[in-house]
Amino acid sequence: MTFPSRLRRQNLKTGFAAHLREDMTDAERRLWAALRSRQVAGLKFRRQQPIGPYIVDFFCPSAKLVVELDGDQHGAKKAVDYDENRTRWLVERGYRVLRFPNADVFKEPVRIVEGIVHHCGRHDIPLPVKSPLRNDFPTLPQGEGG
Repeated sequence: MTFPSRLRRQNLKTGFAAHLREDMTDAERRLWAALRSRQVAGLKFRRQQPIGPYIVDFFCPSAKLVVELDGDQHGAKKAVDYDENRTRWLVERGYRVLRFPNADVFKEPVRIVEGIVHHCGRHDIPLPVKSPLRNDFPTLPQGEGG
């Protein structure tokens, strides 16, 4: 592998991650509204973050925690195999991976954020009083960054 091909591949992945940030699902947009700007326990999260050969939905660098939201397509055999391989690759490199179905972001959003905070090692920090997950704020409009 030559350096230019590795650099070209990295640029393609970074460009694709930027596209994914612009084209988030409703569930991703809802969760990002809660996680962005250190709103939850002061933790910094990134969205659509390239890590090795993969792009993960959300990433907390200080906790090496990856959060994945799975839509209906993740139930297919091929998608399950891909997710298992990706999770194995991340875990072998010291990352922790949490997976949640998209539907849970709407059904049990507070439980999801509390689980994320717990896995970041911040057991004693409650959710903020005003939280997008408590329906105090509308979710971000599509395309708004953070």
